[in-house]
Amino acid sequence: MEQIYQYAWIIPFLPLPVPMLIGLGLLLFPTATKSIRRMWAFQSVLLLSIVMIFSMNLSIQQINSSSVYQYVWSWIINNDFSLEFGYLIDPLTSIMSILITTVGIMVLIYSDNYMSHDHGYLRFFAYMSFFSTSMLGLVTSSNLIQIYIFWELVGICSYLLIGFWFTRPVAAKACQKAFVTNRVGDFGLLLGILGFYWVTGSFEFRDLFQIFNNLIYNNEVNFVFVTLCAVLLFAGAVAKSAQFPLHVWLPDAMEGPTPISALIHAATMVAAGIFLVARLMPLFIVIPHIMNFISLIGIITVFLGATLALAQKDIKRGLAYSTMSQLGYMMLALGMGSYRSALFHLITHAYSKALLFLGSGSVIHSMETLVGYCPKKSQNMVLMGGLTKHVPITKNSFLLGTLSLCGIPPLACFWSKDEILNDSWLYSPIFAIIAWSTAGLTAFYMSRIYLLTFEGHLNVHFQNYSGKRNTPFYSISLWGKEGSKKSNKNFRLVTLLKMKKKGGPSFFSNKVSKFDENVRNMIQPVLSIPNFANIKTSLYPYESDNTMLFPILILILFTLFVGFLGIPFNEDVDILSKWLTPSINLLHKNSNNSIDWYEFCKDAVFSVSIASFGIFIAFFLYQPVYSSFQNLDLINSFVKMGPKRIFSDKIKNAIYDWSYNRGYIDAFYGTFLTAGMRKLAEFTHFFDRRIIDGIPNGVGLMSFFVAEVFKSVGGGRISSYLFFYFSYVSIFLLIYYFLNL
Repeated sequence: MEQIYQYAWIIPFLPLPVPMLIGLGLLLFPTATKSIRRMWAFQSVLLLSIVMIFSMNLSIQQINSSSVYQYVWSWIINNDFSLEFGYLIDPLTSIMSILITTVGIMVLIYSDNYMSHDHGYLRFFAYMSFFSTSMLGLVTSSNLIQIYIFWELVGICSYLLIGFWFTRPVAAKACQKAFVTNRVGDFGLLLGILGFYWVTGSFEFRDLFQIFNNLIYNNEVNFVFVTLCAVLLFAGAVAKSAQFPLHVWLPDAMEGPTPISALIHAATMVAAGIFLVARLMPLFIVIPHIMNFISLIGIITVFLGATLALAQKDIKRGLAYSTMSQLGYMMLALGMGSYRSALFHLITHAYSKALLFLGSGSVIHSMETLVGYCPKKSQNMVLMGGLTKHVPITKNSFLLGTLSLCGIPPLACFWSKDEILNDSWLYSPIFAIIAWSTAGLTAFYMSRIYLLTFEGHLNVHFQNYSGKRNTPFYSISLWGKEGSKKSNKNFRLVTLLKMKKKGGPSFFSNKVSKFDENVRNMIQPVLSIPNFANIKTSLYPYESDNTMLFPILILILFTLFVGFLGIPFNEDVDILSKWLTPSINLLHKNSNNSIDWYEFCKDAVFSVSIASFGIFIAFFLYQPVYSSFQNLDLINSFVKMGPKRIFSDKIKNAIYDWSYNRGYIDAFYGTFLTAGMRKLAEFTHFFDRRIIDGIPNGVGLMSFFVAEVFKSVGGGRISSYLFFYFSYVSIFLLIYYFLNL
């Protein structure tokens, strides 16, 4: 057992040769490197698979022996200062390593096909492998300085991958926004690290926790100072895990390729903030008020993310706000001290959300191949619909991921989310009410995404290529803003009736209109990727290739069965609690997690009822109207009595505007922070040029004018110069004499 721990240092470095060799090959032998580019994808998957097997072996050893292993070696030694590097293998490390490798392998296999048309194929796999190295180095770090180094490397990889299609201005702005926002949190993290080093004199986790606990026990620290340092440490987690108020970068990060969203912005990198708080939990738990602050940020993020996801039209952006909300649940659990529940939800959410993002990528991939579509349209759910019979595997996988995130048993997220919801009642009734109501909102907006994307009928006629009427199906919407005419709620329905009477093509018709070849030739696909013209186009969406479907099917298995990992089937400890025993003991908590099945079933019925209510409301408001015109009067009456009878127009529009405009938080930052910083920069620039530089420049300019004046006065006689010189000296001496009397 000791031998396998001694070789654990290879975990972060094993994926590193791939980006190094790709970079060297592109520099020295670009043509040959590009000609064998599929080989690099195979090597990336192979090396990450070796890391996965190694991590699983370590996890089995930990479950059987409840052991923790740490190895360090000195890097810098100078008098009283010592900086050590090493690795720490404990339950938290093994859980994160398995998550990173399993999801990473699935995403890399998926990306081989998804990115096959892109000229940046090799660059993509180099970035992804380097990210895997950075993330694995982060979770195996044994001290705060080492974590900070890999923390910044992860941020660099995120910046490069978000801006992968950097020729698109929106992608370039998105990666800059993510980079700047995370720098705010990272600066706070650095200050917090230095503050705790000043208090304890150590960066190592074990020494740091032991020394700090002794200082707290003996009341030898300034609680205001250490609380401030803890908040600064937590700021790094707030930015990386997209918690309020530093969450604004995550929706814009969806401008990167979809596999990046599945790996980095759903399962791994955004989980780094949760990992950091979990790692530093022995530090936070002994500081007054910091745990309450963590739970407060978590519950705000839970509710805010859910409300902002309600009206999003971009499928990936809706899933991004869902990720933000679920990360808020994890942060809430950590703030409540529910260490096990937070990590359990981290595991189940990672696989379910990776499944959803890969499913959305399959949908986007299918929609991009349609004639007349562009990427902006291919991600717009309002322009989708009716995909069930065209992409059945993707549809069923997306449905399972949706039901899991809604909390429907026996899928993965049901087991973990229920634990957090039940623990919230014991912590704070107010937080519990918000958390439970947000569970209903989650079911609503996830069902909305599914219904808008897959149900109804696909518009295959493309009657208006400008996109003004390219809506796949008529849906009854809560917001009422998806029609093409604001003044007439039934505009599209009336238009369809007129077209039906005229014998023209109908959106609800099952007949396929033939394309005019001249019109087809005039349509130019718009996409930022270089050789999109090589992609085959079709009239209907079609299912993705097997290379993309295989990872989706594997993630379905995880979504179905990974939740059983944390179910205590008897009154002894369950597998997850046994796995986390060393970490739970470090927090001085009881590792037993016995369960009262009667209470569990009662709470489960309540939570499933809330989720079912959210699903029902979504189906009621967003169900598609099918092609039968036999019940036209009923449809008209249903439209008239729909959401308008439930919500007034003002409330409806206020909710829509709040959600669609991201809660006006981005606008607030743009107006007050960005514009304010620019005004401050302009003022400092003016002050520097006119005042700081102006004073010496003014003195020099005045000397110049005085010299010019005296130049014209001078006559060239030395006796005159001496007379004036001694006169000035005499005057100054007299003034000095009278001032000192």
